[in-house]
Amino acid sequence: MSAETITTALFLITAVVASAVLINAVYPVIQNMAGTFSSSTHESDVRIRTDFKIIATFASGETAQVWMKNIGSERIGLAEIQRADVFCGAVGSFDHLTYKDVVPEKLANGEWTEEFETGYDLNVNSFWDPGETLKVTAKPKTPIHSGSNVYFQFALPNGIWRSNEFTAS
Repeated sequence: MSAETITTALFLITAVVASAVLINAVYPVIQNMAGTFSSSTHESDVRIRTDFKIIATFASGETAQVWMKNIGSERIGLAEIQRADVFCGAVGSFDHLTYKDVVPEKLANGEWTEEFETGYDLNVNSFWDPGETLKVTAKPKTPIHSGSNVYFQFALPNGIWRSNEFTAS
């Protein structure tokens, strides 16, 4: 009888130790997976809540001006705006433009700038809040001819983008 008790006790101790080893091996993996899932859920949530619309366009001579309104529920930081990709130019021969933090009159060919903090950031918090307007001035690598069709695309770093074709004045 005592041999059975000792054997049962040894099996019980072995089972507890094996369970502890298994839990210590599996728990970090589960925790890591939960963190990854949480992170991807947050990124998806931000993308779903990010939306903007091109509301007005104008192009003449060397530059194009585009006004966009944040119609989503997510605010967009000025740094994200400045890291955005802008494509602009004649339909069929547009180029990727480089961001420059200068006044629009100082833009060189192939550059773009935003005019956000000068009258468009209504609460002066350096965020493109829902309901606020962003003005982008782009100077394509080749001049825009009057009557030609112009292509413009604005893509945020999180992958949300809008594009528009319009006729130059």
